[in-house]
Amino acid sequence: MVWSIVALEAASFTALFTALVLLPSIKHPEAGVHNYPPEIQDAYFKTHPRVPTTPLSGRTIAIKSFGILLFTALLTLGAIWAGADSFWDGALFAAILFLIVGAWDTFFIDWVLFAHWKIFRLPGTEHMDKEYAQKWFHVKGMLFPGSLFLVIISALTGLIVSLVK
Repeated sequence: MVWSIVALEAASFTALFTALVLLPSIKHPEAGVHNYPPEIQDAYFKTHPRVPTTPLSGRTIAIKSFGILLFTALLTLGAIWAGADSFWDGALFAAILFLIVGAWDTFFIDWVLFAHWKIFRLPGTEHMDKEYAQKWFHVKGMLFPGSLFLVIISALTGLIVSLVK
């Protein structure tokens, strides 16, 4: 693999992920209600219609499955562009980018932006500073199901790269 291309793609993929998270969150923060801590969800649903938010609800599975497919496709293209030519190259590429973006998401988007910028708050929960600033909730989400997504996306990317190359 060409590591300078991997670095460029990591920056590009992080920017793309940030846009895919932030832009909808500004316009329709309720669309990602399943990603908020339970206390925030409970407060939000006191004044808004309840939608399924449990990890195994059909809505959450559909959203996460779409993300897996989208990111697998983008990571496969990126891996091939970076010179991956085997299962292990493709899986390693996907894992590296997934970890970089996961760290960015947790430590910057969740811990800084969503915790402190009220523009990302769900309507009716703007006052819940302590609940939005929960760090452990986001670390747990990164560990699981994040690690499961890492394995799935890395394996799928490696498999597709090995089939294409």
